[in-house]
Amino acid sequence: MKVPAARLDAFCKKPDAGVRMVLVYGPDAGLVRERAETLGRTVLPDLDDPFRVSLLTGASVVADPARLGEEAAAQSLIGGRRLVRVRDATDATAAAFAAALDAPQGDTLIVAEAGELRAGGPLRKLFEGAAAAAAVPCYVDEGAALERVLRETLARFDATLDADAARWLAGHLGGDRGVLRGEAEKLALYVGDGRRVTVEDCIAVIGDSAEIALDAVIGATAGGARAELDRALDRVFAEGEQPVRVLRAAQRHFHRLLLLAAAVEAGETPRAAVDALRPKPHFREAPQLENQAQRWTRRRIAAAFARLTDAETDCKRAALPAELVCRRALADLAGLAARR
Repeated sequence: MKVPAARLDAFCKKPDAGVRMVLVYGPDAGLVRERAETLGRTVLPDLDDPFRVSLLTGASVVADPARLGEEAAAQSLIGGRRLVRVRDATDATAAAFAAALDAPQGDTLIVAEAGELRAGGPLRKLFEGAAAAAAVPCYVDEGAALERVLRETLARFDATLDADAARWLAGHLGGDRGVLRGEAEKLALYVGDGRRVTVEDCIAVIGDSAEIALDAVIGATAGGARAELDRALDRVFAEGEQPVRVLRAAQRHFHRLLLLAAAVEAGETPRAAVDALRPKPHFREAPQLENQAQRWTRRRIAAAFARLTDAETDCKRAALPAELVCRRALADLAGLAARR
């Protein structure tokens, strides 16, 4: 069964009766972990209980396929439902999950965690097609969904978020659910209970690196600053950022530049075009966007999208070094921006 987007959170809090296995997958590692833990707690509150929880990895399942079924069929010595968690599941584990699904396993719940999986691949196909299994996708939060996660997390500390701060965080943190919640908690502790989080608070707590100065990478790329781009990418990758997420951040930025380019080509000044953007850019970002609006025409932006799309595809090919692919693509775009 493929769980519909509108039911994802409700399903994780209360899986359908008869579902024995759930696959939680997608590019948002923080959300995958969060939803997998929510599912696990429908069986028992303590996910570290050694008597009722078995923790496997995708590699161990591939090495010993029968173990998954054995763990699922095992009974707890102290009573109660059991939970089997499988981390880093891949398409190579599909046969083991299929065998476990066909075998009797009592009321044990199996929860598998995976990264991005291709549509039609064996693991997704198995979980999406079986009545006793379910697939839960986890995609990166964007726009209103991202802001909702931030506000929900701050609300637990009786803190609120102003509009400019929400935009600043959206531009600096990306969409990983775990990162969003962690940074929101730090902000809440910084401002104190009952206080409002401002842009100044965000800068003080998170700083220009924000999980990794993605803003500096994107600004240098679109602004044609090659030397600054190299330094920013060094920082980003040293912090553990994934090349695909860097490329996607660049794609989101070029979508904004496309709006600016269309307005400028229709006769607007760069400043008027920037002022008309919604959501409205923070005042610190506006001069940078005005400069970029003078560098990027719609024709150039189309070329940028093509380059970024090709680079993301190349990053997903195991034979190619993803970091190098990302660096070359952004360097190409910075070079294009430098030729005003």
